[in-house]
Amino acid sequence: MQKPSMPPAVHLLGTAVFAQGTSEFMVAGLVPDIASDMSVSIPAAGLLTSAFAVGMAVGAPFMALLAMRWPRRLALAAFLVVFVLVHAIAAVTTSFEVLVATRVVGALANAGFLAVALATVTSLVPPDAKGRALAALLAGTTIACVAGVPGGAFLGALWGWRSAFWAVALLCVPALLAVLTSVPGGRSGAATPSARRELRSLRRPRLLAVLLLGALVNGATFCSFTFLAPVLTDLAGITPGWIPAMLALFGGGSFLGVRLAARWSDSRPGPLLAAGGAALAVGWSAFALTAGSAVAVIVLVPLLGTLAFAVGSTLIARVLYVAAEAPNLAGSFATASLNIGAAAGPWLGGITITAGLGLGSPLWVSAALVTAALVIAALGGSFARATRPLAGTRAPGA
Repeated sequence: MQKPSMPPAVHLLGTAVFAQGTSEFMVAGLVPDIASDMSVSIPAAGLLTSAFAVGMAVGAPFMALLAMRWPRRLALAAFLVVFVLVHAIAAVTTSFEVLVATRVVGALANAGFLAVALATVTSLVPPDAKGRALAALLAGTTIACVAGVPGGAFLGALWGWRSAFWAVALLCVPALLAVLTSVPGGRSGAATPSARRELRSLRRPRLLAVLLLGALVNGATFCSFTFLAPVLTDLAGITPGWIPAMLALFGGGSFLGVRLAARWSDSRPGPLLAAGGAALAVGWSAFALTAGSAVAVIVLVPLLGTLAFAVGSTLIARVLYVAAEAPNLAGSFATASLNIGAAAGPWLGGITITAGLGLGSPLWVSAALVTAALVIAALGGSFARATRPLAGTRAPGA
């Protein structure tokens, strides 16, 4: 049976996610330049990723609560306008502290936008197509990895890292127009939203299990991705001019990973998570062992992008299913969980570098975090309970 196509609004919202995803990930290719220009260490510059992730983690539930009773078009547009303004400030500031602050505020706006966007797209599709809708939305993030992030690194090399921030601000303008012209004006659904009722879903152990797994897996991804540029140049011996191409390889893998999640996350999440998680733990370990080989790195970078995003996207889809009684806040739960990991990962990687364990040490941290997720899931039976399809949610034709 052929699956119905996604509503146009789902794909158009992906344009805004592309702009915001570019901002979230592009620091990985700009860390050395920012550190040099701002006279800070590479681990300190790497904390810009953590600052963004902290803003996303803290902001997701609060921004979702703030916007719960707003018309969704208004909420999405307001968050985008704030996002544009803080990137303009970041592009002109000479203070590292102000730059960090803009990352936090930009993350708050991004968190609010993503929470509302997730609620919007899942309300526009059938109940058993949440994984596919999520994949269509997150295609913007993977395209950011393929084109936006390497493009930011290229602009940074050509005109300085500030030009990348200006580019993100400009990218948000067509995204804002898309929101204003394609998103329904009111709230989706007839029921009056209840924050208390939706927050009660956080008491469910099944939901908490999926959120924990998401935090660990995403922490592993961001731990290594944040320091990918210096790993490639200093350990693998790849020249700085090839960094955008390597980031594009990771982005290409992430796009494939999201497409795999779109195919199976609605109907067969358990096997995808178990096999993908195990392969991801092995992959990060292999990267750590072979980081000095340019050939091995060229193979592993896209492979790890595929695995990381296939597993991560599937976990987000599971949150949307398990928290089905919280349609307005489920996306914020997933966003907060993933960004707790995204904040902790670079922080842990920075600690190992500062401790003198070398630029390759974040790769071992990534392997350890995914292994911890697998162990926790195995001991608690989390994959069996938290990832099985719910009654009535099996994908058509599965």
